[in-house]
Amino acid sequence: MNPTCALRFYLSESRKQHGRVLYEWLLEDARHNGVHGGSAFRAIAGYGRHGILHEQHFFELAGELTVVVEFLLDEAQAEAMLERLRGEGIDLFYARFPIQTGTLGGGA
Repeated sequence: MNPTCALRFYLSESRKQHGRVLYEWLLEDARHNGVHGGSAFRAIAGYGRHGILHEQHFFELAGELTVVVEFLLDEAQAEAMLERLRGEGIDLFYARFPIQTGTLGGGA
């Protein structure tokens, strides 16, 4: 598969879906539905639509920072994933954009 788009979800690290942390649920859902890979990245600082700056200082912000969950997939997979999430009724901000992928070096 040659991925043609990136699909990123931005969410609070403490959000849950069906009793699981949402970023784990998203990764598992994608894997179960044939998406070849996904990653979750935890922010060290940021702000969202409410304009409140969140930064990590030891343990005081546990659960409040943003997690970005990203998938590289083709358009059909992206649309299928968004449709599944709509069906789940999840209120979730996302970004979808075209990408170009490749590899460098002489490895296999």
